[in-house]
Amino acid sequence: MEHLTTETLDGDEALVATANYFFQALRADARLKSFVVPQNLEKLAKELRTFLSRAFDGGYPKMEIGPDLVSSRAFSQLVDILQELMKRPLPLGEDALVAAVAMLGEIDDGRVMQLFKELERAAVEDTDNVEADEEAEEDELEFEEEADHTVKGTGAFAGDVNTSSLEDMVMPAQQAEQVQNCWRSFLDSFASREIAGEAIYGALFDSAPSLQSLFKTPRAVMSLRFMMGINQIIMSLQDGQQVRLLVEALGFQHLDLEVTVPRVAVFRDAIMDLLASEMGSKVTPQAAEGLRQTLNYAGGGYIFIREKFSERLKILTSSWKIANGTEDEESYAVDEMALEEKEDEEDEEAEESGEGEESPSQEMNKEKKGLWDSLTSRKNGPDGGSNFMASSSFDAESKDKKKKGSQQDVPTTFNEMFRFNAAVMGLSNRAWMFEVLLSFDAIVKNIANSYRLQEECDVLALKITKIPGEVKLAEYKAVMLASLRSLVPKDWDTHHEVAWNWLWDNVERMLEKELGKPAGRQRVYGRFLGSLEDDTRQTLRQEVYSKFFVLAPAGQDYFKQSTTRLYFIADKILEMTLDMYKEPKRMVDDISALGLRHVGYGIPTEFFSPFVTACVEVVRELMGDEKLVDAFGWSLGLISRVLVRTINEGSTIVMKAINTNSVKQVKKALSCAPRGKRALWMLNVTVGTQSISPLVWSISSGSLEAASVILQDLLTIRADRDRYYYGVDEIFKRHPDIVEIITNESQALLPLMMDGMIWRSRVAVGGYRRVNYFLKHLLVNSEGQFADAMSWICKMQDPHITTHPLLVTLSDLVWNSIIYRTFLLGKMWLMFTIVVYLFSQAVVKNMSSNPEGTDDERIATFACRAFVYLCSMVELLYSRTKYACKAFKEGDTIMIGRLPVPRRYLEDWHEANSMLLTFVLSLMFMLEPVLYCMQSYDGDFEGSGLFTQSCSEANDVREVYTVLSMLAMLLYFALLIDFTALSTRLSAFVLVTARVIPELALTLVAAAYIMLTFSSAVTATNENNKDFDGIARAALSFFEIAIGIYSGTHYEKLHETPGTMLATCAFIITVTIFLFNVLIAQLICAYQKIFSNMLGYARLSRMDIVCDTMPSIPRRRFAKFVEDLKLDERMEFGEGDVGLPGGIQVTELAGLHPTTVDSIRRFGGSTSPAMQWPEEEEDAEADKFERLEKTFQKAMKKMLSSKGGSGSEDTGVSGVSGSDGGDLNDPKVPPPDFRSPLPVANLNLEFSAEVYKRLSGLSSFDATPSTRDAERAHVGRSTTSRSWCGLLLGSFRQGHV
Repeated sequence: MEHLTTETLDGDEALVATANYFFQALRADARLKSFVVPQNLEKLAKELRTFLSRAFDGGYPKMEIGPDLVSSRAFSQLVDILQELMKRPLPLGEDALVAAVAMLGEIDDGRVMQLFKELERAAVEDTDNVEADEEAEEDELEFEEEADHTVKGTGAFAGDVNTSSLEDMVMPAQQAEQVQNCWRSFLDSFASREIAGEAIYGALFDSAPSLQSLFKTPRAVMSLRFMMGINQIIMSLQDGQQVRLLVEALGFQHLDLEVTVPRVAVFRDAIMDLLASEMGSKVTPQAAEGLRQTLNYAGGGYIFIREKFSERLKILTSSWKIANGTEDEESYAVDEMALEEKEDEEDEEAEESGEGEESPSQEMNKEKKGLWDSLTSRKNGPDGGSNFMASSSFDAESKDKKKKGSQQDVPTTFNEMFRFNAAVMGLSNRAWMFEVLLSFDAIVKNIANSYRLQEECDVLALKITKIPGEVKLAEYKAVMLASLRSLVPKDWDTHHEVAWNWLWDNVERMLEKELGKPAGRQRVYGRFLGSLEDDTRQTLRQEVYSKFFVLAPAGQDYFKQSTTRLYFIADKILEMTLDMYKEPKRMVDDISALGLRHVGYGIPTEFFSPFVTACVEVVRELMGDEKLVDAFGWSLGLISRVLVRTINEGSTIVMKAINTNSVKQVKKALSCAPRGKRALWMLNVTVGTQSISPLVWSISSGSLEAASVILQDLLTIRADRDRYYYGVDEIFKRHPDIVEIITNESQALLPLMMDGMIWRSRVAVGGYRRVNYFLKHLLVNSEGQFADAMSWICKMQDPHITTHPLLVTLSDLVWNSIIYRTFLLGKMWLMFTIVVYLFSQAVVKNMSSNPEGTDDERIATFACRAFVYLCSMVELLYSRTKYACKAFKEGDTIMIGRLPVPRRYLEDWHEANSMLLTFVLSLMFMLEPVLYCMQSYDGDFEGSGLFTQSCSEANDVREVYTVLSMLAMLLYFALLIDFTALSTRLSAFVLVTARVIPELALTLVAAAYIMLTFSSAVTATNENNKDFDGIARAALSFFEIAIGIYSGTHYEKLHETPGTMLATCAFIITVTIFLFNVLIAQLICAYQKIFSNMLGYARLSRMDIVCDTMPSIPRRRFAKFVEDLKLDERMEFGEGDVGLPGGIQVTELAGLHPTTVDSIRRFGGSTSPAMQWPEEEEDAEADKFERLEKTFQKAMKKMLSSKGGSGSEDTGVSGVSGSDGGDLNDPKVPPPDFRSPLPVANLNLEFSAEVYKRLSGLSSFDATPSTRDAERAHVGRSTTSRSWCGLLLGSFRQGHV
């Protein structure tokens, strides 16, 4: 900045010059140069002026502004702060540097104060300062008067906002009920609560332009929080203590915001105006006053809590992080690429400044440890290289740190130090203290939430009750303070002492209130539940729901199950209430899991309180025992609080969008997610020790539209300049069985998932294009073994999915690499066995003219048969017996009558064939003629000799043996069909042939029936024909006629028997002409139907073989196969564009799958993982049409309301009153005829201008205040009004209006 000249300026001129100084310095800084966007320079300058204006209260004094305005150290610290802020979540589409400068005024950082002090030093003494101070005081008074005037304008006074204390809220029950009814009506006027939240958010955002900088959270998230927070407070108005607890919890969440009385008034008035515009005269004066009082109470509570507890809570939070060593861990969770840039910049600065010379930022980091200091202290590994894998490097360092600490016997965490101090103080035998220690982290983190703190203390009291021994809470306090003093020695002072004493005093007060009571409550309630009679139980079941429906009539819409189901729920409540006393640890986990399921059910939490009240009142009325009521109510209330807390914490905007099963809502919710955590939002919602997956919940609950959006979003590759984002690894890490889940519950999603695991380049080179198949998780699981995905897909028996390119590539890869050889070797053994069997049964005995065979032939026959019996039959017996025992043991059987049969024997023809072959070979061995002749082979008979089969002892079995031999031959050759798997084309032919066999079987059955019919009919005549003498001979003759082997001379004899001749002609027409042609037609139709799937069936058969063969593959061989694929190496998306790992890259013909659009969504702008992805074009177009439709609705509402006259009381969209108007929702009122010309005087000119500008595509336009008010007020969507807007839009398009 040497080019600047020194000037003495004051007031706005000094502010502008100072802002210009910093503006030029930021633009020239090497670390921020890449973040300075030319389009946003004006915004950056404006935010700088806003930030620097806070350096002096009352305006800038006279200052000397020149090159040395601030030191290089102070400016370097400012750049460090900006870099830290740019890593925070930012509003969607906001420039990172502009947003970071805007947040400078909201943080409490000593480096900012140091910068302001240096600016103060540049001030020049001036006698006019006193006048400036007076003017500032006058401006402040004017602002306060204006705020008071704003408050009074709505009938409220500044004194109504009580900021001096926070007591239980007091409101008459009747007024509270009116406020609640009014609020419910307001929510019911919207299509969903999310839309109501949007309306509230819009009203707040638009009514307070000066406060818009406070809205940093994405709109969808913040609107939901607004709605839920206000709804919880209003629905608890009848319980003043509950309202106070809720306000306390929300107040602690707003400690970082500067809530003031004028801001409370602005927020309150915006909500009141929105309610009035939507509800009109339905808002009674008493309800309006009650709502105003409620909002004043909440705002005053926020201010009171911030003023009283802000510093104390900051001390607790910071010291607890230091004590647990989590400060470094949190600071390490930053952008990896930003870390790389930081390293490079520091290296460049070091080179420029030379060795031994340190930059101002390095000097600052030596004096005060900051964010980047904790990063750079461990970013280099032992080899000097940089490691940017945050989790692994941090874990490795933590292990090294623990190892070093253990060597020196010095505890490094609060848990370790607490156990050490407890042992030193002789308190290591206090088991209850370690139970408190396990819950202490949750207690400290929730000290600002009194509602949650009470829950934690109640659960802790239950746990401590289960531990025998005396409990002295003061002992824990002594050990706790000693441990904290040891772990936070540098920062510990009296403020820390006061803060931690205050924390433990609150915890101790809550624990002492409940300690000793759970045991007595358990005894009382246990006796009640054990002696509960069936009649009393039935009465309790019925009365609970009757009273609940009286207290909360809307609850009937959520309890739609049958009466038996409701009674089951009531019984479970009684059991859970007792189990909470018996096993508090297990029950807290179970209740948390139950609460997460209720998130998916979409149950409003306001129903829990009346349900608990109904249960307690019923027990009181039935039993009349106050001790029993106390025991039951306390436990049930605790269960209710855990459920409500779990539902509130788990009710993310993604889960709420899934409940609507709306594609638009899900996309809108996901657009709020930071790109680095977008996959986590869709895969995991964790509350305590329990978690739920939005993806799996959407599948299991039947919200398939939402599931498809989530799955498609996860499998969409997005990229910025620094990295690629792809969720396939996260999916299989969170759900290794995701393929099984989809195949069992929603098979329609499987093709979508497979499509998302393929990337194709849109650029073809030499007629070929790159294709990346991300098949790692379908091939190998996390343990390095063959994944079960292929077997799960095979169970579907779907020929369409097996022809998907991803599965074709996967199955061919595994088949050709490791299965082909193993399969072929196994089948070669079968082939050799068949050849040996063929020689023993059919070849050797026909080699000579002697039917008994020579001695050599008999020896060869016996040797071959012995080989078949020993090597084939025994192996088949062993394998079949082993599988049968396993099936019986696991229950994998099917009952046929009373006989259990292994399932695969009925479902797999190969298994059935093998089992039948085993049985036939066993019979052949038992009937073997050689064995029968073994003792009399040298007798006096033809063919005697060694291994003869011609002895008289074998006469009875010889024929049976030959039949069995023939059957075994057929079964052996049937097993050879597996060889067709070597060729998918041959396999497809065999499968198609097999699938048309049922049609042939049906035809044969019909033909047999017709043969029996005609043979019986012909036999009944008195005609004499030897070919048709008897049913059997007649049936044989008809069979010969059907297959065309009936002799021609026999046809001539039929002329002698006219009746038989006539029957034969009828038979030929029926079977040969009609039935066989029908068979041909059936075969053609069946073949055409199956032909399209035959390749899929062939692929399915090959995949079955792969799954069956894989267990026999040695693990080492499979590991070598996976290693050779190099699945962990990144694949290129283009020349020099190194992409993602986890798959293989191949090339395919360019015309095979034409692709003209790049499937990778690439975005510019900031590359921080904390930023959201910009809005995509197709979503933006859909939003434009929706906004246009809403504009029509609002304009129609305004136009028709103005026509209705001043006498109209209801200005909502649901109807218009007055002589001219009619109810838009009344089906009797016909829609207006927009095709007929309308008088110009009847057209609302403002409406016409609005429509013209919107249809003309203007991005911005001026509107009157009334128009803006109409657009801010959200209107419900009714069918009739939508149809009117549609007609109006059509009329505009056709030129009728």
